[in-house]
Amino acid sequence: MKVLFIGDIVGKVGRLTTKALLPTIVERYKIDLVIANGENAAGGFGLTDKIVSEIFNYGIHILTTGNHVWDKKEFISQISKEDRVLRPFNYPPGVPGFGSIIYTTPHNNKVAVVNLMGRVFMSNVDCPFRVGREEIERLSTMTKIIIVDFHAEATSEKIAFGYFIDGKVSAVIGTHTHVQTADEKILAGGTAYITDVGMTGPYHSIIGIEKEQIIQRFLTHIPVRFETAKGEGIFSAVVVEIDDKTGKSTAIQRLQITYP
Repeated sequence: MKVLFIGDIVGKVGRLTTKALLPTIVERYKIDLVIANGENAAGGFGLTDKIVSEIFNYGIHILTTGNHVWDKKEFISQISKEDRVLRPFNYPPGVPGFGSIIYTTPHNNKVAVVNLMGRVFMSNVDCPFRVGREEIERLSTMTKIIIVDFHAEATSEKIAFGYFIDGKVSAVIGTHTHVQTADEKILAGGTAYITDVGMTGPYHSIIGIEKEQIIQRFLTHIPVRFETAKGEGIFSAVVVEIDDKTGKSTAIQRLQITYP
């Protein structure tokens, strides 16, 4: 089977770019399952019910998130209503929402998706290595196809997790930094890996935000309200090919497409 994982959708430009390009990509690569990180889809920060429905209508099956999942306060009370919207599994017990899902594709493949968040330069959540391994072991009793969104800042933490869990999951896809890395590979145990899948959002921006605002922040250290950039979009994703019977990956391919 083939899985398309779309990098962090940022704001209106990211949504419009995804909507425009997704049908062609799904057809061209014969995609069976579409996953996207959507934590920045609502104005660059967080999610809303309306935007979640909009994104699912594009043909995306599962949304993962990260540290920005709580930015729209009204969504906190809504997140538990949709199990296809994941928040990091390693938040403390009692936090609303779902950290993993087993999804059945139209071709009747059961695919587990786990959302984890790193701790280096991030919030002090539970250990993604220990907590993640326990959940992956539980999910592996129900399916061999397991995809992990590892949402983290430090490349070393992402790479360490990839090798730590190699052979136990089909793919570890890094998110959060919004800059696509060129280190996609199949690890020795059959796990597809990339440190960061990149961003789907404004192309001429600084990680999705207006360039001038970020530059001024660096120059002055004065807080400003960040706004998502406008104009041309960039679609960043990976296509992962997985053996249905073994759950091992056989190929991973990076995509970067500008729009329009």
